[in-house]
Amino acid sequence: CLLLPIPSANPNNNLGERGGTGSKGKMERSSTATSSRPAFNSNANKDRSFPANSKLSSFSARSSSFPNSKPSKGENIVEESETDSEESDVSGSDGEDTSWISWFCNLRGNEFFCEVDENYIQDDFNLCGLSSQVPYYDYALDLILDVESSHGDMFSEEQNEIIESAAEMLYGLIHVRYILTTKGLAAMLEKYKNAEFGRCPRVYCCGQPCLPVGQSDISRQSNVKIFCPKCEDIYTPQSRP
Repeated sequence: CLLLPIPSANPNNNLGERGGTGSKGKMERSSTATSSRPAFNSNANKDRSFPANSKLSSFSARSSSFPNSKPSKGENIVEESETDSEESDVSGSDGEDTSWISWFCNLRGNEFFCEVDENYIQDDFNLCGLSSQVPYYDYALDLILDVESSHGDMFSEEQNEIIESAAEMLYGLIHVRYILTTKGLAAMLEKYKNAEFGRCPRVYCCGQPCLPVGQSDISRQSNVKIFCPKCEDIYTPQSRP
């Protein structure tokens, strides 16, 4: 006769053990497999992550180290104000260094005058006979040559105005003689080429440049006119605005 094993009271024990053994084996294999891979380290990622505003701080540090970095708006305003002040100082110094001759020739209505060479004025031979025509001749000559006179405080305002008027008259008489010299003719020719004396108002003259002409040799007898070499007529000049 055959002897059969007697089953246990709980028939699912073997299945449970098998299932348990199998699941346990799977868990052990999965744990072994996962242990062979490098574990995810959150702290390492935290170490690699940049702190807040790190890019901005690094960029500002790099930009501040650049020598040609763009200045701020306030710095631009300060630099522009300094530049303007420097330009004003330069222009002010230029205005102080301007001679009386340059100042007089740049006045409105004196466009026809050219600047007379000071060496020509300092030569007494070129001024022969003018002292009898101009009041306060010596003081007027000193004013033209920018010579400081020790007697300037002695005159009243009315006398100073007379001296200034005499200086303008004396310069006009000197100018008449100077433009007959080689340098004077060259200066007047340059002004003629630039049409600084004006152009003929006639249409058929097509903007012909004109020349200044005086109708009297006596000082302050008549005003200067312009002569057109194309139509050979005389016109009243127009002062520049």
